Amino acid sequence: MDRILIRGGNKLSGRIPISGAKNSALTLMPCALLTDEPLTLRNLPRLADVDGFGHLLNQLGASTAIEGSRPEDFGRVMTIRAGQLTSTEAPYDIVRKMRASILVLGPILARAGEARVSLPGGCAIGNRPIDLHLKALEALGAELEMTAGYVTARAPGGRLAGGRFRFPVVSVGATENALMAAATAKGSSRLENAAREPEIVDLCRMLVAMGASIDGIGTETLEIEGRERLHGATYAVMPDRIEAGSYACAAAITGGSVELVGADAAAMGATLSALADAGVVVELRKGSIGVTAPERLQPLTLSTAPFPGFATDMQAQFMAMLTRADGASMLTETIFENRYMHVPELARMGADISVAGRSAVVRGMDRLTGAPVMATDLRASMSLIIAGLAAEGETAVSRVYHLDRGYERLEEKLQAVGADIERVGD
Repeated sequence: MDRILIRGGNKLSGRIPISGAKNSALTLMPCALLTDEPLTLRNLPRLADVDGFGHLLNQLGASTAIEGSRPEDFGRVMTIRAGQLTSTEAPYDIVRKMRASILVLGPILARAGEARVSLPGGCAIGNRPIDLHLKALEALGAELEMTAGYVTARAPGGRLAGGRFRFPVVSVGATENALMAAATAKGSSRLENAAREPEIVDLCRMLVAMGASIDGIGTETLEIEGRERLHGATYAVMPDRIEAGSYACAAAITGGSVELVGADAAAMGATLSALADAGVVVELRKGSIGVTAPERLQPLTLSTAPFPGFATDMQAQFMAMLTRADGASMLTETIFENRYMHVPELARMGADISVAGRSAVVRGMDRLTGAPVMATDLRASMSLIIAGLAAEGETAVSRVYHLDRGYERLEEKLQAVGADIERVGD
């Protein structure tokens, strides 16, 4: 199994290209199931999760073709053709590896009138039930049954009727599933208290490009007028706001200065605001964002929240960065109840972090020390990389397959801006 070795102490300096967003790509890909015409996605990141989702689409009868792909390129162009679904079942052996697989439930049901999907897997960062996915689909007319670890859904008469649903709490995945299902329902649908994340906006825009009728894009109330069919489209995946924020934290903890090429500031408001509060100089440029570290990082008080609040997917990276702040920071995790698994690993590197329930106090240190550490989930993995970049000596990060799920060619990007980092096999 591969490990990543980091010899810390180098200031990051230079340009880092930001890839297409993982969380958007995994939402756009299942839209191909809603039409018998080709869907072409540009700026698709090279990630294990994207490859895994492609295999799942193949299992359902869709073909996936990579166009003009070269090893030295970042991003890919993929055309997905689901002319005819050969299966309406997403099996356990594929779905268990990736939670985003549940996003095929709505499109399969909308297209075929029935679907059988295994309960999903993914990062072990806490309880993430799919009850809101199911309740939203029921509100649109689906009949559901759960047996032996599978969800079986049927649309009476072969097509969803549409309906109204108010999410009791904001759920990104459930909003996405309901949107895709409602796009071809017989009637109109209204989703209230819907998630407003940039990835939701990206999904809405692509569905509209495929012929869907959606009002209220970017708001908490989405109104969808069902279409009998959708057509193919060509669409570019939005830049990854979490990747961009992660590299910003890496530059800040090393005292460096980087340009995040292709980053979208409009999708990163809370992250950029938090960086500025920590003393980081943030410069918005045409097509990029400049990030320059201060002489000493300032402590922060942060609480995760649905968009436009501070993203839970940035919590671990900020925690790593704040281990070098001048004072104590308070982080509160409101989204997932088990997202501090990186804390013991950071402590192995000398970090002073205490956890009480959903809150963590991070006391800034003058130095971190390299150590062998183990990644526990995707964003926790990146927090260890960030800490390692600033630590004295060598840090060895194991279980890096988590990183491969969400960061495209991470070592190459960091090497290009001065990091002493490499991937080695055991």
